[in-house]
Amino acid sequence: MEDQDPKDEAYTNEAMETTKADTLKERKVSWAKLRRVDSLNIEAGNVSDVQSHDNSKVNWRITLLLAYQSVGVIYGDIGTSPLYAFSSTFSNKIPNTDDILGVLSLIIYTIILSPMLKYVFIVLKANDNGDGGTFALYSLICRYAKVSLLPNHQAEDRELSNYRLETPSNRLERATKMKVKLENSKVAPVVLLFVTLLGTSMVIGDGILTPAMSVLSAVGGIKEFVKSQDAIVEISVVILICLFSAQRFGTDKVGYFFAPIILIWFCFIGGTGVYNLFKHDISILRAFNPRYIIDYFKRNGKDAYISLGGVVMCITGTEAMFADLGHFSVRAIQISFSGVVFPSLLCAYIGQAAYLTKFPEHVADTFYKSIPHAIYWPTFVVAVAAAIIASQAMISGAFAIISQALSLGCFPRVKVVHTSTKYEGQVYIPELNYMIMTCSILVTIAFQTPEQIGNAYGIAVVAVMAITTHLTSLIMLIIWKTSVWRIILFYTVFATLELTYLSSVLSKFVQGGYLPLAFSFFLMTMMGIWHYVYRGKYTFELKNKVSNSFMKDLVKNQYINRVPGIGLLYSENVFSFDNLNQETIGCSGVVRYGYKDAIQPSAEFERQLIENLLEFVRHEHFILEGDTMEETTRPQFDAARLVHSSILVKEGSESESGASEVCSEPPSLSSGSIRPKSSNGISNGPIQGATEEMEFIQRAVSNGVVYLLGETEVIAKPNSSIFKRIVVNYVYHFLRRNFRQGEKTLLIPQSKLLRVGMTYEI
Repeated sequence: MEDQDPKDEAYTNEAMETTKADTLKERKVSWAKLRRVDSLNIEAGNVSDVQSHDNSKVNWRITLLLAYQSVGVIYGDIGTSPLYAFSSTFSNKIPNTDDILGVLSLIIYTIILSPMLKYVFIVLKANDNGDGGTFALYSLICRYAKVSLLPNHQAEDRELSNYRLETPSNRLERATKMKVKLENSKVAPVVLLFVTLLGTSMVIGDGILTPAMSVLSAVGGIKEFVKSQDAIVEISVVILICLFSAQRFGTDKVGYFFAPIILIWFCFIGGTGVYNLFKHDISILRAFNPRYIIDYFKRNGKDAYISLGGVVMCITGTEAMFADLGHFSVRAIQISFSGVVFPSLLCAYIGQAAYLTKFPEHVADTFYKSIPHAIYWPTFVVAVAAAIIASQAMISGAFAIISQALSLGCFPRVKVVHTSTKYEGQVYIPELNYMIMTCSILVTIAFQTPEQIGNAYGIAVVAVMAITTHLTSLIMLIIWKTSVWRIILFYTVFATLELTYLSSVLSKFVQGGYLPLAFSFFLMTMMGIWHYVYRGKYTFELKNKVSNSFMKDLVKNQYINRVPGIGLLYSENVFSFDNLNQETIGCSGVVRYGYKDAIQPSAEFERQLIENLLEFVRHEHFILEGDTMEETTRPQFDAARLVHSSILVKEGSESESGASEVCSEPPSLSSGSIRPKSSNGISNGPIQGATEEMEFIQRAVSNGVVYLLGETEVIAKPNSSIFKRIVVNYVYHFLRRNFRQGEKTLLIPQSKLLRVGMTYEI
């Protein structure tokens, strides 16, 4: 082999080093892209004075405050279950005193397995960025697998996603195969949405039944001192009206006010339980041996199976721990339940069981009969207060879940009020509050006794828990990639437990069990129709939306007239108008409202928008001049606190007129500024320097702001079936006209609103 010329060798080495450097640079850029996190998502989480749900970022002082608040909001329902659990289980009488041991053992292990083990230590971790509930589980699954019925996996959607690399493993391979099967199935997306809507409907049904059940049970303590049951019903209705009227003050204030009362309540029931245990029968502690459950079923057979519908009353309100998670945090709920609620409940039920061993004939009024005479009236007052608060758990949970349903296009537009400046996720929905109040009052008047309501109550409680088990199992499989044996164990234990309870409570269908199913059918029909049309609108917009290339050609057109001022353009789809034409237009990125962001009044929204836009311009010019920062570290338009819409900033001579591209109703938002293009206020060349561009933006601000919103009419295609035409043209139209309109939801002033008529055929 010939010797290589030293010059050639040097040249070759230099080329190899250059190639290696280029390769490393490309690899660096590639890895940077893989690590890419949408800056708007980051900034949206950096809202000042708002506490994140991430436990690692929440200090212990805030966590303990949230734990304190959660006692007053979440646990009123499960905390007042000792009012009616034993009386619901033994509806007639106690046939054998040994049955008390069997039922107590059932109660103990039901509480240990369901709220403590399942929810506190497992399900709470299956949250969607801090939000809990059925829709949070569905949203989490849809973000990891393409199983949403919405076609929201377009190129622009992927640009707004986070990227993450995972180490190959058997669990990853198993999860990937399952994910592919779900995505390729035509049935799976429909089933997932159906189950989610069913679970949501059951939670709302639970929110309707809980106030009636709890308040009637507590007020029943004075039935020996009043002439008729009608008086108890009337008092209950008044209390319910007061309860729902207090919701507008928000979870933050309600939690601080209610927490001391519930803490006192837990002290009362826990202390009374310990007192009864030592006074009547300490040997009742034998119930911790599960053998007594087996003996109970052997003795009573079918009657024992039917009595499970009463035993399940001991875990009413368990789902609220998960549904209300958005109001608090995982760690706060774990602390409050483990430290306060769990030991108090066990003591209460053990004490009542000890009392019943001596006085089995008092089973119909177990709670009040077991209270020592000296503290009867104080306990009654606290019981009534606790029963009022018990309703708070499911009401707050219903607010949280419906706010999530709105973001996924599964519920008609309603007003969502963020009630706390300190903690994100605390919301109040006036329309839903009044709907639940009306239904709860009607249920109270119609059923009149907690025993009859209990027949319906159990179905709503257990159905939601069973749905949560199934969705959590799917998350463990495709997202957490948990060991298959742990998944099997989780599903086998909890699905068997809950389906057994569900089959038991369904046996009381005729006696009132039909009520939550009727509520669910109505709500599911409404949400299903709304989502069907929403999906059709979304697909229509995807097929007809304006492309970036069209917009680039549009802004280059010298014959396009520009109207002075700022135009805000709203759309439900993702827009991507970033840097359409550097010489004639400078778009500043996509501004988006997250569904957890508070809607700001128009003046505050405009102020924040302009401040952030000016800040972006300063950063952009600094980067362009220095040219020293990588693309992945360039600052983007701060989208914090800005909500679902699209913005286009325009300026021109006052004598000119113009038009804007208009999309349909909210939410989603893009932003930009069109530069001057002639001597009369519009120039063809680019603006030189940040100062000139900021002055240009401020001139646009002085000319005013206009909000452009589509006046959308959705109709079925002419060749559609009669059923589809009825659903789209009449039912959906009725829902849309009778719920909140877009400009009211987004707090758009009428004086600045410009509507553009549009017709969608789906």
